[in-house]
Amino acid sequence: MADSRYWHILLHMENGVSEIDDTRFFLAPDGKTDAQSELHATIEALLNELTFDDNSTACRFPARRAWLKEKLGDIEFPEVHCGEYDKILKRLNPKSATLVFPSAHINSPASMFGHTFLRINSAYNSKLLSYAVNYAADADPAKENGPLFAIKGLFGGYFGKYSLLPYYDKLKEYRDTEQRDIWEYDLNLSEDEVLKMVRHIWEINETHSYYYFFTQNCSYNMLWFLEAARENLNLRSYFSFQVIPLETVHAAKAEGIIKENFYRPSKRTTLLQYEKLINKEYRELPLKLAASDIDVAFLESSKIELSQKRFILEASIELLEYNYSKNKIEKEIYLKRFHNLSKARAALGMGEKIVIKTPPNPIGGHQAIRASFGAGVREGKSLGFLGLRPAYHSLEDSGQGFLRGTQIEFLNLELSSDNHKLSVEDATILSIVSIAQRSDFFDNLSWRTKFGWDRNSLDNSAHFIGTVGAGFSWGNEFGYTYIMIDPLFYAGSKPKSAIGGSLGFVLDKWGATNTKIELTRRFYDTGKIQNIFEFSQGFRISQNMQFRLEYDYKERDEKIVEKQERSLKTNLSIYF
Repeated sequence: MADSRYWHILLHMENGVSEIDDTRFFLAPDGKTDAQSELHATIEALLNELTFDDNSTACRFPARRAWLKEKLGDIEFPEVHCGEYDKILKRLNPKSATLVFPSAHINSPASMFGHTFLRINSAYNSKLLSYAVNYAADADPAKENGPLFAIKGLFGGYFGKYSLLPYYDKLKEYRDTEQRDIWEYDLNLSEDEVLKMVRHIWEINETHSYYYFFTQNCSYNMLWFLEAARENLNLRSYFSFQVIPLETVHAAKAEGIIKENFYRPSKRTTLLQYEKLINKEYRELPLKLAASDIDVAFLESSKIELSQKRFILEASIELLEYNYSKNKIEKEIYLKRFHNLSKARAALGMGEKIVIKTPPNPIGGHQAIRASFGAGVREGKSLGFLGLRPAYHSLEDSGQGFLRGTQIEFLNLELSSDNHKLSVEDATILSIVSIAQRSDFFDNLSWRTKFGWDRNSLDNSAHFIGTVGAGFSWGNEFGYTYIMIDPLFYAGSKPKSAIGGSLGFVLDKWGATNTKIELTRRFYDTGKIQNIFEFSQGFRISQNMQFRLEYDYKERDEKIVEKQERSLKTNLSIYF
């Protein structure tokens, strides 16, 4: 029994060591590292209860007790009264489970991978009355130093904690405050399996373990719960060195446990739809109404057509709620404005319900690891290319299923060979891009950063670069354009700094193709000026395969190498 897989699941034990770092979770002194010792201690404690209320072993570990009762058959454990557990179980009324994926947050590096948590569905018709099970680092990134938060998150500098909250609270957090679309994947777990999951959630609640951003994170810990519900699931076996939230959805799909999916648009997505419905000359009115810069009476007395008045007031209410969720206005002011706007909207009667088109499902997007193979020509010389990227997505990849304008590349490596030597084309440690399109309702700032080695300097060797830039972007349904200013620094025997100005364009309306063009002009501290032109045309062959044609032009320092360098290459990318 101590060697059984399910006992190890209940202990969160991997390779003989439990991943729970809280001593309260173990009944044996060496329970963290000895499954048999913890089994003996659990049986001993259940047979010899010292208390028969919420403090009893049976009330603390209902999943262990249920499994042992099933395995041991005739052995009778003492009866106990679990008031708190019974109350929670009655409140949850667990019937089914849903895997929830809040998509990436456009301007938050910590959230650009997305997130996953579980929803325990009850017999109520409204999903909003269900409860969400979440795991997160016990820290507030908004109140801590950003780089320090990232470093501590990478190396286990925080404890992770579990929480059980009403689902509508999580929706307010992710969909409204953080502007993240929500995808819900209903699972085919039976009612008995969901009950097994809830038992385990209860016994691990209020315990802690070290949180690691890439491995033992929010998504990874949800996999333990799913395996506790159905023992023959092997979701964790899909991951070795990184657990990216969307990849856990891919794993759930591969295991065949997803039966239906649903989409909930974010407050941002809803407001962008209102922008399309409201005539251009009226789009400033919702902003002014939400801020009380104009009175509702102004709109009521105007000659604006009725349908437009309805959209304007509805958008005003959405903007007001959004501003309140971002703590931009006080509660008393919010309630007063909300009452006035809602009253005015109600007076206009039933109107047309806005329809938000469901975007491509993230589960249809490519997977995180990318291997690439290519061939090309550079100044008349034939080259072969080989690349590997553990995570996650770039603007050149197919954007189907991903948040538009976002990029995270981690440990991307590309090598070239000309039959005589092997050279580094790119060795990115970390690259993050957030190209957020501005609109009438949102004045987003775009930004990007990169640390690693590339060949874009004045000579043709790979040098370490560090850059953090910012700019603006505008877009429509066909694509988007952006302007960026990037201060950069090249390290080496002769360090160089520069200011780069870039104009870019991405065409992404059609899911099967995506085009990216960027023109950059750099001004170096040596007085040199460099122009760089990059073109990429991608063709999505399948969900996890893309063919790409690339061309780039770089000006060099003629005192070191040839003044101009042109490259043309074809590239096949496979994602897994």
